[in-house]
Amino acid sequence: MSLPEPLPLYGEDYKRDPYSLYAELRERGPVHRVRFPSGVCAWLVTGYEAAHRALNDPRLGKHHSRGNAAWRARASIMPEPQHSQLQVHLLHQDPPRHTAMRRLITDAFTPRRVAELRPRFERLAEALLDELPPASPDRRHGGSVDLVASFAARFPFLVLAEAIGLPAAFTARFDRDWGKVVQPVGPHDPGRPAYEARLRGLQGYIADLVRHKRQEPGTDLLSRLVTARDAGELDDAELDSMIFQLLVAGQEPVTNQITTALVALLRHPEHLARLRDDPALLPRAVTELLRYDSAFELTTWRFLAADAEVSGTRIPAGDSVIVSLCAANRDPARFPAPDTLDFDRTPNPHLAFGHGIHFCPGAALARTELHIALETLLRRLPGLRLAVPDSDLKWIPAVLARGVEELPVVWGEVGSAGAGADAGERDRGRDRARSREGSGAGERATDGDAVAGTERAGSLPYGCPFSGAGEATAR
Repeated sequence: MSLPEPLPLYGEDYKRDPYSLYAELRERGPVHRVRFPSGVCAWLVTGYEAAHRALNDPRLGKHHSRGNAAWRARASIMPEPQHSQLQVHLLHQDPPRHTAMRRLITDAFTPRRVAELRPRFERLAEALLDELPPASPDRRHGGSVDLVASFAARFPFLVLAEAIGLPAAFTARFDRDWGKVVQPVGPHDPGRPAYEARLRGLQGYIADLVRHKRQEPGTDLLSRLVTARDAGELDDAELDSMIFQLLVAGQEPVTNQITTALVALLRHPEHLARLRDDPALLPRAVTELLRYDSAFELTTWRFLAADAEVSGTRIPAGDSVIVSLCAANRDPARFPAPDTLDFDRTPNPHLAFGHGIHFCPGAALARTELHIALETLLRRLPGLRLAVPDSDLKWIPAVLARGVEELPVVWGEVGSAGAGADAGERDRGRDRARSREGSGAGERATDGDAVAGTERAGSLPYGCPFSGAGEATAR
């Protein structure tokens, strides 16, 4: 059949603001043929209802074996042997294997477990801000603090280490550069050798971690996965792939989400001030910030086993289908005034964490991290503002994700609860924020990003829409 000419879906202007393009595409229809930097073409789903249907469509499978020759020839998937050894995790599995593997990890990320660990996460955030200067650097002399390097890139990994049982020595050894393996480059890209070196480094790290957990097992998630492998519930590739997914998907997307939320607040100082003055708004604000500019811009590949229609568009078997979560979350047919940041928006059934059987089981953890990050930063850094023009911000070039590479900021006079405040005042400020949150897990269960519903009862198979290696870096 004759296919439409694909629309390029990359470039600096697009990464800086994809929403004008998404609005145009939604006006044309729900499904569009697009081209990524590697040259691979895909079918992009944009409207909310179309996205919701696609995320729940049992015809659309995730296993890479479904991809056709045209996709496989250009897709920026991992080279062998790493593809077979690190890419058989939950994101690339279909039921029933997906269901069985998912059962091994859900207990570690339940709202109740996250709530138990929350005080430890809060101490981690406070400790990171204790390392900042006692007052904002002097902007007149070029001084500023990069909140990515000093906080957003560090906090999620420290939280992850606590959540999955990563030993301190392995936490210190982890190279953040390995996280870039979720931004793979095409087979002919000049950056391919560096990308493959990252893969080998991370694979060696995972092998050492598995040996350590086998020799010194505990009750943590990593130990339980190794035990499952030794009991025959996983094979070696599945174990390594699941650890790969936890290490990479458990931190980089949260780093990016913290940056997109902060950029949104810095662009809306009246919202920032309102949130700083009334932390009771944080649960609703977090939900709205996830909708307004999600770090999980696009899902990874889905495939049809046979030619079929998706939202009225005929798609060939094995062609890749990708859902734009960001486009769906700005659809005026579902969200009134979708380009407006509105902390009072209700209901707010956004798709930032996906939907259906691949709804992210780490959603409760990610929401909690974002809540803690915003509450702590706004309380400890009064008068927070950009140190550079907004137009100077550099957005990460990864096609599937949104976030900024650096976030240079300055802040005003540090009050008693600012950087350098005594621990008692810090705790009192945090307790005030907590007491205003509402009913904790009960309130979190009503957030729009929990619309998958039965995930609370543990009935949804595991898989994050934003993890794993998907598409090339936009160079």
